Amino acid sequence: MNAFADKPVFRFAPSPNGALHLGHARSAILNAEAARRSGGRLLLRMEDIDRARCTPELERQIKNDLDWLNIRFEGPLRRQSEHFAFYGQGLERLRGMGLAYTSFMTRGELRQMVAEADAAGTPWPRDPDGAPHPPASEKSRSEEDCRKLMAEGRAYAWRLDMNAALERLGRAEISWRESAAPLQEPDEARFDPRQWGDIVLARKDTPTSYHLAVVMDDACQAVSHVIRGRDLYTATAVHRVLQSLLDLPEPTYHHHALILDENGRKLSKSSGSAALSARRIAGSSAAETRALSLSVDEPVAGFSLPETSG
Repeated sequence: MNAFADKPVFRFAPSPNGALHLGHARSAILNAEAARRSGGRLLLRMEDIDRARCTPELERQIKNDLDWLNIRFEGPLRRQSEHFAFYGQGLERLRGMGLAYTSFMTRGELRQMVAEADAAGTPWPRDPDGAPHPPASEKSRSEEDCRKLMAEGRAYAWRLDMNAALERLGRAEISWRESAAPLQEPDEARFDPRQWGDIVLARKDTPTSYHLAVVMDDACQAVSHVIRGRDLYTATAVHRVLQSLLDLPEPTYHHHALILDENGRKLSKSSGSAALSARRIAGSSAAETRALSLSVDEPVAGFSLPETSG
Protein backbone atom coordinates (compact mmCIF):
# COMPACT_ATOMS: atom_id res chain seq x y z
CA MET A 1 0.00 0.00 0.00
CA ASN A 2 1.18 3.53 -0.75
CA ALA A 3 1.55 6.10 1.99
CA PHE A 4 0.26 9.58 1.25
CA ALA A 5 2.05 11.33 -1.58
CA ASP A 6 3.74 14.74 -1.31
CA LYS A 7 0.76 16.37 -3.04
CA PRO A 8 -2.80 16.12 -1.68
CA VAL A 9 -4.78 13.49 -3.58
CA PHE A 10 -8.55 13.65 -4.13
CA ARG A 11 -10.84 11.26 -5.94
CA PHE A 12 -14.31 11.15 -7.44
CA ALA A 13 -15.66 7.60 -7.41
CA PRO A 14 -19.08 7.11 -9.03
CA SER A 15 -20.76 3.78 -9.74
CA PRO A 16 -21.61 3.33 -13.44
CA ASN A 17 -25.05 1.88 -12.69
CA GLY A 18 -27.06 4.96 -13.66
CA ALA A 19 -26.85 8.57 -14.78
CA LEU A 20 -25.01 11.19 -12.76
CA HIS A 21 -27.25 13.82 -11.12
CA LEU A 22 -26.74 17.18 -9.42
CA GLY A 23 -25.58 15.51 -6.21
CA HIS A 24 -22.78 13.76 -8.07
CA ALA A 25 -21.89 17.06 -9.73
CA ARG A 26 -21.52 18.64 -6.29
CA SER A 27 -19.07 15.94 -5.15
CA ALA A 28 -17.08 16.04 -8.37
CA ILE A 29 -16.84 19.85 -8.38
CA LEU A 30 -15.89 20.09 -4.70
CA ASN A 31 -13.13 17.53 -5.23
CA ALA A 32 -11.90 19.28 -8.38
CA GLU A 33 -11.89 22.70 -6.71
CA ALA A 34 -10.08 21.35 -3.63
CA ALA A 35 -7.43 19.76 -5.86
CA ARG A 36 -7.00 23.01 -7.80
CA ARG A 37 -6.73 25.20 -4.69
CA SER A 38 -4.27 22.88 -2.94
CA GLY A 39 -2.15 22.07 -5.99
CA GLY A 40 -3.16 18.43 -5.57
CA ARG A 41 -4.15 15.58 -7.84
CA LEU A 42 -7.67 14.54 -8.83
CA LEU A 43 -8.33 10.88 -9.69
CA LEU A 44 -11.34 9.15 -11.24
CA ARG A 45 -12.40 5.73 -9.99
CA MET A 46 -15.28 3.58 -11.24
CA GLU A 47 -16.85 1.66 -8.36
CA ASP A 48 -18.24 -1.07 -10.58
CA ILE A 49 -18.19 -4.18 -8.39
CA ASP A 50 -21.86 -4.76 -9.26
CA ARG A 51 -21.26 -6.33 -12.66
CA ALA A 52 -24.98 -6.91 -13.26
CA ARG A 53 -25.91 -3.21 -13.11
CA CYS A 54 -22.69 -1.44 -14.10
CA THR A 55 -22.14 -1.18 -17.85
CA PRO A 56 -19.56 0.32 -20.24
CA GLU A 57 -22.28 2.52 -21.74
CA LEU A 58 -23.07 4.07 -18.36
CA GLU A 59 -19.36 4.59 -17.75
CA ARG A 60 -19.10 6.44 -21.07
CA GLN A 61 -22.08 8.60 -20.10
CA ILE A 62 -20.44 9.48 -16.78
CA LYS A 63 -17.24 10.49 -18.56
CA ASN A 64 -19.25 12.63 -21.02
CA ASP A 65 -21.03 14.38 -18.15
CA LEU A 66 -17.75 15.11 -16.38
CA ASP A 67 -16.21 16.42 -19.60
CA TRP A 68 -19.25 18.66 -20.05
CA LEU A 69 -18.71 20.02 -16.53
CA ASN A 70 -15.09 20.73 -17.52
CA ILE A 71 -13.68 18.46 -14.80
CA ARG A 72 -10.36 16.88 -15.70
CA PHE A 73 -8.69 13.93 -13.99
CA GLU A 74 -5.20 12.52 -13.88
CA GLY A 75 -4.85 8.99 -15.21
CA PRO A 76 -5.05 6.14 -15.12
CA LEU A 77 -8.72 5.45 -14.48
CA ARG A 78 -9.18 2.75 -11.83
CA ARG A 79 -12.01 0.23 -12.20
CA GLN A 80 -12.77 -1.85 -9.13
CA SER A 81 -13.89 -4.78 -11.29
CA GLU A 82 -10.28 -5.15 -12.46
CA HIS A 83 -8.91 -5.59 -8.92
CA PHE A 84 -10.97 -8.33 -7.26
CA ALA A 85 -7.83 -10.33 -6.46
CA PHE A 86 -6.39 -7.29 -4.70
CA TYR A 87 -9.45 -6.94 -2.46
CA GLY A 88 -9.27 -10.67 -1.81
CA GLN A 89 -5.93 -10.09 -0.10
CA GLY A 90 -7.65 -7.81 2.40
CA LEU A 91 -10.38 -10.36 3.03
CA GLU A 92 -7.81 -13.13 3.57
CA ARG A 93 -5.95 -10.98 6.05
CA LEU A 94 -9.13 -10.36 8.06
CA ARG A 95 -9.93 -14.08 7.92
CA GLY A 96 -6.43 -14.83 9.17
CA MET A 97 -7.10 -12.60 12.17
CA GLY A 98 -10.22 -14.62 12.92
CA LEU A 99 -12.41 -11.55 12.30
CA ALA A 100 -14.43 -12.73 9.28
CA TYR A 101 -17.11 -15.42 9.25
CA THR A 102 -19.42 -16.93 6.65
CA SER A 103 -23.11 -16.09 6.87
CA PHE A 104 -25.58 -18.25 4.92
CA MET A 105 -28.83 -16.55 5.89
CA THR A 106 -30.63 -15.22 2.84
CA ARG A 107 -32.27 -11.81 2.72
CA GLY A 108 -35.66 -13.53 2.64
CA GLU A 109 -34.89 -15.58 5.74
CA LEU A 110 -33.71 -12.49 7.56
CA ARG A 111 -36.84 -10.57 6.55
CA GLN A 112 -38.95 -13.40 7.97
CA MET A 113 -37.10 -13.32 11.29
CA VAL A 114 -37.48 -9.55 11.49
CA ALA A 115 -41.21 -9.78 10.70
CA GLU A 116 -41.71 -12.35 13.46
CA ALA A 117 -39.80 -10.18 15.92
CA ASP A 118 -41.85 -7.13 14.94
CA ALA A 119 -45.08 -9.09 15.39
CA ALA A 120 -43.94 -10.10 18.87
CA GLY A 121 -43.10 -6.50 19.73
CA THR A 122 -39.37 -7.16 19.94
CA PRO A 123 -37.28 -4.44 18.28
CA TRP A 124 -34.76 -5.82 15.80
CA PRO A 125 -31.37 -4.06 15.60
CA ARG A 126 -30.85 -2.14 12.38
CA ASP A 127 -27.98 -0.22 10.89
CA PRO A 128 -28.10 3.56 10.27
CA ASP A 129 -29.48 2.91 6.77
CA GLY A 130 -32.32 0.82 8.21
CA ALA A 131 -31.06 -2.61 7.13
CA PRO A 132 -31.51 -5.33 9.79
CA HIS A 133 -28.47 -6.85 11.46
CA PRO A 134 -27.91 -10.59 11.01
CA PRO A 135 -28.69 -12.69 14.10
CA ALA A 136 -25.76 -13.58 16.36
CA SER A 137 -26.37 -17.25 15.59
CA GLU A 138 -24.91 -16.70 12.10
CA LYS A 139 -21.36 -16.60 13.48
CA SER A 140 -21.69 -19.80 15.54
CA ARG A 141 -21.54 -22.35 12.71
CA SER A 142 -18.62 -24.77 12.78
CA GLU A 143 -16.04 -24.74 10.01
CA GLU A 144 -17.23 -28.20 8.99
CA ASP A 145 -20.82 -27.01 8.59
CA CYS A 146 -19.64 -24.01 6.59
CA ARG A 147 -17.60 -26.17 4.23
CA LYS A 148 -20.57 -28.49 3.76
CA LEU A 149 -22.95 -25.64 2.92
CA MET A 150 -20.43 -24.16 0.49
CA ALA A 151 -20.01 -27.55 -1.20
CA GLU A 152 -23.78 -27.69 -1.61
CA GLY A 153 -23.63 -24.44 -3.56
CA ARG A 154 -25.38 -22.31 -0.96
CA ALA A 155 -25.08 -18.55 -1.32
CA TYR A 156 -23.09 -16.90 1.45
CA ALA A 157 -21.45 -13.69 2.55
CA TRP A 158 -18.26 -13.03 4.44
CA ARG A 159 -19.04 -10.69 7.36
CA LEU A 160 -16.79 -8.79 9.74
CA ASP A 161 -17.26 -9.74 13.38
CA MET A 162 -17.51 -6.14 14.56
CA ASN A 163 -17.33 -6.84 18.27
CA ALA A 164 -14.22 -8.99 17.81
CA ALA A 165 -12.69 -6.33 15.55
CA LEU A 166 -13.18 -3.59 18.14
CA GLU A 167 -11.86 -5.85 20.87
CA ARG A 168 -8.72 -6.44 18.81
CA LEU A 169 -8.33 -2.69 18.33
CA GLY A 170 -8.99 -2.03 22.00
CA ARG A 171 -11.71 0.50 21.25
CA ALA A 172 -15.48 0.81 21.45
CA GLU A 173 -15.96 4.10 19.60
CA ILE A 174 -14.11 5.12 16.47
CA SER A 175 -12.93 8.61 15.57
CA TRP A 176 -11.74 10.25 12.38
CA ARG A 177 -10.62 13.63 11.08
CA GLU A 178 -13.63 15.53 9.72
CA SER A 179 -13.45 18.98 8.09
CA ALA A 180 -16.47 21.30 8.17
CA ALA A 181 -15.57 22.44 4.64
CA PRO A 182 -13.02 21.21 2.09
CA LEU A 183 -9.41 22.03 3.05
CA GLN A 184 -10.34 23.41 6.47
CA GLU A 185 -8.48 22.13 9.51
CA PRO A 186 -10.31 18.98 10.66
CA ASP A 187 -11.93 18.32 14.01
CA GLU A 188 -12.48 14.93 15.60
CA ALA A 189 -15.68 13.08 14.70
CA ARG A 190 -16.90 9.96 16.50
CA PHE A 191 -19.41 7.20 15.88
CA ASP A 192 -19.99 3.72 17.28
CA PRO A 193 -19.40 1.25 14.39
CA ARG A 194 -21.35 -1.43 16.26
CA GLN A 195 -24.47 0.36 15.06
CA TRP A 196 -23.60 -1.02 11.61
CA GLY A 197 -23.52 -4.60 12.88
CA ASP A 198 -21.40 -7.24 11.16
CA ILE A 199 -20.94 -5.59 7.79
CA VAL A 200 -20.55 -7.62 4.59
CA LEU A 201 -16.98 -7.90 3.31
CA ALA A 202 -17.68 -10.04 0.24
CA ARG A 203 -20.27 -12.41 -1.20
CA LYS A 204 -20.05 -15.68 -3.07
CA ASP A 205 -20.91 -13.97 -6.36
CA THR A 206 -19.21 -10.61 -5.61
CA PRO A 207 -15.63 -10.92 -4.32
CA THR A 208 -15.70 -7.66 -2.35
CA SER A 209 -18.04 -5.14 -0.78
CA TYR A 210 -18.12 -1.37 -1.07
CA HIS A 211 -16.67 -0.97 2.43
CA LEU A 212 -13.65 -3.21 1.85
CA ALA A 213 -12.93 -2.01 -1.68
CA VAL A 214 -13.15 1.70 -0.92
CA VAL A 215 -10.63 1.67 1.94
CA MET A 216 -8.18 -0.49 -0.02
CA ASP A 217 -8.52 1.71 -3.11
CA ASP A 218 -8.05 4.93 -1.15
CA ALA A 219 -4.85 3.53 0.37
CA CYS A 220 -3.57 2.12 -2.92
CA GLN A 221 -4.16 5.44 -4.69
CA ALA A 222 -2.68 7.47 -1.79
CA VAL A 223 -5.93 9.43 -1.40
CA SER A 224 -5.31 11.99 1.35
CA HIS A 225 -8.70 13.77 1.32
CA VAL A 226 -12.08 12.10 0.88
CA ILE A 227 -14.86 14.52 -0.06
CA ARG A 228 -18.22 12.78 -0.39
CA GLY A 229 -21.91 13.02 0.54
CA ARG A 230 -23.23 13.25 4.08
CA ASP A 231 -25.09 9.96 3.64
CA LEU A 232 -21.71 8.25 4.15
CA TYR A 233 -20.81 10.15 7.33
CA THR A 234 -21.54 7.35 9.82
CA ALA A 235 -20.12 4.69 7.48
CA THR A 236 -16.76 6.39 8.00
CA ALA A 237 -16.58 4.63 11.37
CA VAL A 238 -16.69 1.29 9.53
CA HIS A 239 -14.00 2.48 7.14
CA ARG A 240 -11.78 3.55 10.02
CA VAL A 241 -12.17 0.10 11.61
CA LEU A 242 -11.04 -1.55 8.38
CA GLN A 243 -8.19 0.93 7.88
CA SER A 244 -6.97 0.27 11.41
CA LEU A 245 -7.17 -3.51 11.06
CA LEU A 246 -5.40 -3.50 7.69
CA ASP A 247 -2.77 -0.89 8.68
CA LEU A 248 -3.98 1.58 6.06
CA PRO A 249 -3.40 5.34 6.26
CA GLU A 250 -6.23 7.60 7.46
CA PRO A 251 -7.44 10.29 5.05
CA THR A 252 -9.08 13.53 6.12
CA TYR A 253 -12.83 13.52 5.43
CA HIS A 254 -15.42 16.10 4.48
CA HIS A 255 -19.05 15.02 4.10
CA HIS A 256 -20.97 17.64 2.19
CA ALA A 257 -24.71 18.30 2.35
CA LEU A 258 -26.94 16.32 0.03
CA ILE A 259 -29.18 17.77 -2.63
CA LEU A 260 -32.73 16.70 -1.85
CA ASP A 261 -35.74 16.21 -4.08
CA GLU A 262 -39.13 17.88 -3.63
CA ASN A 263 -40.05 15.21 -1.05
CA GLY A 264 -36.97 15.84 1.09
CA ARG A 265 -35.20 12.66 -0.03
CA LYS A 266 -31.68 12.51 -1.40
CA LEU A 267 -31.45 12.38 -5.18
CA SER A 268 -31.13 8.94 -6.72
CA LYS A 269 -30.01 7.84 -10.14
CA SER A 270 -33.68 7.40 -11.03
CA SER A 271 -34.25 11.17 -10.52
CA GLY A 272 -34.56 11.92 -14.21
CA SER A 273 -35.13 15.66 -13.86
CA ALA A 274 -31.90 16.07 -11.88
CA ALA A 275 -29.78 13.95 -14.25
CA LEU A 276 -26.93 15.91 -15.78
CA SER A 277 -27.65 14.46 -19.22
CA ALA A 278 -31.27 15.61 -18.97
CA ARG A 279 -30.17 19.12 -18.05
CA ARG A 280 -27.78 19.18 -20.98
CA ILE A 281 -30.46 18.03 -23.41
CA ALA A 282 -32.87 20.63 -22.00
CA GLY A 283 -30.40 23.37 -22.84
CA SER A 284 -28.84 24.13 -19.47
CA SER A 285 -25.23 25.23 -19.67
CA ALA A 286 -22.43 23.55 -17.79
CA ALA A 287 -21.78 26.79 -15.90
CA GLU A 288 -25.42 26.98 -14.75
CA THR A 289 -25.32 23.35 -13.65
CA ARG A 290 -22.07 23.81 -11.74
CA ALA A 291 -23.44 26.85 -9.94
CA LEU A 292 -26.73 25.13 -9.12
CA SER A 293 -25.00 22.04 -7.74
CA LEU A 294 -23.08 24.16 -5.24
CA SER A 295 -25.86 26.59 -4.33
CA VAL A 296 -28.51 24.19 -3.05
CA ASP A 297 -28.43 24.04 0.76
CA GLU A 298 -24.64 23.94 0.84
CA PRO A 299 -22.52 26.59 2.56
CA VAL A 300 -19.16 26.07 0.88
CA ALA A 301 -16.87 28.27 2.92
CA GLY A 302 -14.36 30.19 0.82
CA PHE A 303 -15.12 28.26 -2.36
CA SER A 304 -15.95 29.74 -5.72
CA LEU A 305 -16.20 28.10 -9.10
CA PRO A 306 -13.30 28.65 -11.51
CA GLU A 307 -14.14 30.63 -14.60
CA THR A 308 -14.81 28.31 -17.54
CA SER A 309 -16.63 28.53 -20.81
CA GLY A 310 -19.84 26.62 -21.57
